[in-house]
Amino acid sequence: MNSNWFKIFLRLNKISYGKGLLLKGIPVIFSKSGGKLSIGNKVTINSSFLSNLVGLSQRTIIVTRTPEAEIRIGNNVGISGTTIYARNSITIGDNTLVGGNTKIIDNDFHPVDPDVRLKTPHANMGIRSIEIGENVFIGCNCLILKGSKIGDNSVIGAGSIVSSEIPANCVAAGNPAKVVRYLKIYKEKV
Repeated sequence: MNSNWFKIFLRLNKISYGKGLLLKGIPVIFSKSGGKLSIGNKVTINSSFLSNLVGLSQRTIIVTRTPEAEIRIGNNVGISGTTIYARNSITIGDNTLVGGNTKIIDNDFHPVDPDVRLKTPHANMGIRSIEIGENVFIGCNCLILKGSKIGDNSVIGAGSIVSSEIPANCVAAGNPAKVVRYLKIYKEKV
C-alpha cells in the first residue's frame, strides 16, 4: 500500500491531516469512534526499517483508545518508529522531532493495585495528559509517561524516561529525566 492509499484510509476514518504529510512506510494510525486525532502540515512519519538510520524496531503507532481521547500533532513534526497512545490527551507542538523507538503514553494500561487488576483490568488506571512543547527534540528510545510536560526548545537525551515536568530551554536526561543544563536561546534580529 503506498502512502496515497493510506491517506484515503485516514480520511475515511475521520483523521485530519494537513498539507505535505510524508509517510515513509505504512504506520498504524487509529482513532476510536469519537476520539480526535489531528496531524498538522509538513509532518513526516517514518515507519519503515530504513526510513531512519538509528534503526527502527517497529512501525509508528498512533492511537486514540477512548471516545474522549485526543492527539494533536503540530506542524513540521518528525516522528520515527514511535508509539503515541492516548486515553486522554497528548499534544505535540510545532517543529518537534521525536527520535526512533520512543513511546509516548498517557496512561498505565492497567491498574497498579494487584487486587483491582485481577477483578477489573481496565478500571482505575492512572491517566493524565501529556504536553510536549514547540521545537522540542526527543532522542531515540525515550519513554514519555502520563502527566509529563516538556517545555519549548528542550532536548530529552536518548534513552531517558520523562515522568514529570521538564522546563523550557534545557537539556534533560536520565531515569527519571532531570535537567542537565539550560540552553542559551538566540533569536535572529529581523
